[in-house]
Parts: sequence; C-alpha cells; structure tokens
Amino acid sequence: MLASVIFAGLLLAGVLIPAYRDISSPGAWSYWREFFGSPSMTASTVSVADGRRGLAIDGRVGPASASWFREQLDAAKLTSGDVVFLSSPGGALDQGLIMGAVVRSRGLTTVVGRVDSSGSPQPARCASACVFVFAGGKVREAMPRSMLGVHQFSSTGAKGDESAGDLVSRTQRTTGIILDYMTQMGVSPSIMQAMTASKDIRWLTEKEAFEMNLVTARYAGS
Repeated sequence: MLASVIFAGLLLAGVLIPAYRDISSPGAWSYWREFFGSPSMTASTVSVADGRRGLAIDGRVGPASASWFREQLDAAKLTSGDVVFLSSPGGALDQGLIMGAVVRSRGLTTVVGRVDSSGSPQPARCASACVFVFAGGKVREAMPRSMLGVHQFSSTGAKGDESAGDLVSRTQRTTGIILDYMTQMGVSPSIMQAMTASKDIRWLTEKEAFEMNLVTARYAGS
C-alpha cells in the first residue's frame, strides 16, 4: 500500500522520468535500456554472522532500479528481519523512494555496507537517493565506519517552457512527498534541514543519524 501511494504521488508531482510520456526522450531510453537488461546496480546474497540472510546492493540508483530491486529480493527469498546492505552514491529520487517503500513492506532491516570477495560485510557509503532506500528499513542499523550522506534534491520533470512559478510549485510538491515519506518511516522531520543545507553531500555523524532516528540500532551482524 505504501509503495502504491508513493508511486501515485510521484506521478502527480511530475518527478518520474519522461519514459511514461515520450519514448523518444533521452530519459525514456535510459529507463527502457536499464529495464530490459542493463541495470545500474549489482546484487549478491550473503549470510550474516548472526544467522540472518542478506542481499547486498551496490551501484547507482538508476531509472528502472525499483523493478530490478523487487526481482532481486524475490530471488534472494529474504523474509522479515533479513538484511539489505546498501552501497550507493545515489541516483534517481523516485526510484529510491519506491525501493525504500518495498523494503518497509517486507519488514527488512537496512545496513550501509558492501560485501567483499570473501562474502564478508564491510563499511560503505550511502548518499542521496540511497538514503531513502535505507530509511525504508523497519530496523536501520549503523555499521561502524559506514556513512550516510544527504544533500539538496532536484526533480526530473519536463523542463521545456516551465515557468519559475511552476518550478517552485513542483519543488514544493516533491518536498512534501519526501517529508511525508520520511515521517511515515519514522525519521525525524529535522532531516530536511540537513538535506537543504547544501548542494554538496553532507555526511552525517553517527550522533546526528541517531538523533534524527535515521539510524535506529547498532549493527547486529558482527
């Protein structure tokens, strides 16, 4: 239900990629190319030391990552309480929100981390749209030395002859969607202040992440 609500909201706000309107646009080509077999992310399954199963996601959140992500979760057969490890510089805002909603609907735990060649989870970074995926975790664990980064967002609606007023209105709608999403996920609205503070990535301290309730627990897998 939450994923459907977010998806509908993004459509209304005009922040989804143009693929749904004009197949000739560059955005549409990127979407369908990724959708039909060139995903921007990779996935691998991992066993956590405490007995949980895990799926490690690495790479940029692309224009069709949400559909790909659901397929990877189905293949990994994760159940409530299992772990999604995230290592990503960010990417498509709409896809990150939908991926986070999928994580929450399945009761999964999120951790910022990557998996090395031996299959062991290691610290990583999760920034921009990746943070929305992380926020979807029913439990959100902090792995030592991993980092969460936020910054100002930009929507991807059609620009064309859009007036300054239309741009402001669309930005406000997108801000509302993000705030509603974070609130539903149990994250403090104060995260919006950190997001809007800079166009550059702002790496949150562990203390800040806990105070915002973006992180809710220590990593339990070591």
